Amino acid sequence: MNYQDINAQTIDRWIREGWEWGRPITHEAYEKAKKGKWEVFLTPTKPVPHEWLGELEGKRILGLASGGGQQMPVFSALGALCTVLDYSSLQVESERIVAEREGYEIRAVRGDMTKALPFEDNEFDMIFHPVFNCYVQDVRPVWKECYRVLKPGGILLSGTDHYLNYIVDNEEKQIINSLPFDPLKNPEQMQQLEAEDAGVQFSHSLTDQIGGQLEAGFTLLSIYEDTNGEGRLHEMNIPTFLAMRSVKPPM
Repeated sequence: MNYQDINAQTIDRWIREGWEWGRPITHEAYEKAKKGKWEVFLTPTKPVPHEWLGELEGKRILGLASGGGQQMPVFSALGALCTVLDYSSLQVESERIVAEREGYEIRAVRGDMTKALPFEDNEFDMIFHPVFNCYVQDVRPVWKECYRVLKPGGILLSGTDHYLNYIVDNEEKQIINSLPFDPLKNPEQMQQLEAEDAGVQFSHSLTDQIGGQLEAGFTLLSIYEDTNGEGRLHEMNIPTFLAMRSVKPPM
């Protein structure tokens, strides 16, 4: 198996065990979203500002590595036309189950975002991409594909890691790893992940995360930081995640 196959199987197992990011929203939450009461997350604890999304009626949104029936139902309730791509078969199935339950249509695709996205140029008005590229070895091609499939003036909302989680031990008290954290090149780091049942994860520099978007052609509009939501770094208010709002410049 390649590392993405390992990640897909790992995430499917987490979902069966009740993983937080694999539990679809309830019917009640969907109904509240239709009335304008909703939250979606790019990072662990801070809701995305509503103004980052704007008016969604009739907009074409791609949920990139965003399956699980959490964000796409909200966007559908707000009138968006949603497509979701995820490498986890269970996350994709959750999208279909919620769509059938609530009576809306969704295009749910099981796919690998490390490869060319199976969509047309300039197809989407917005991409919603929560923290997940930590499971991808090279993020720069992902940003380039996001740029390709967005319309001119289209918005990319992304959650990314700060890489700090990859240098500390489990108790977040000592620095134990050098950067980059790349288990495909460092067997000791792979052993750490296997011991933690953490899939195959990678650190990424801000040069790759922010600079990679700029290199692809995006203009960065807004950012905010977030913590893990638990653990010592969180208790010390040390940010470990970054959310970005970027735009593909109009023609």
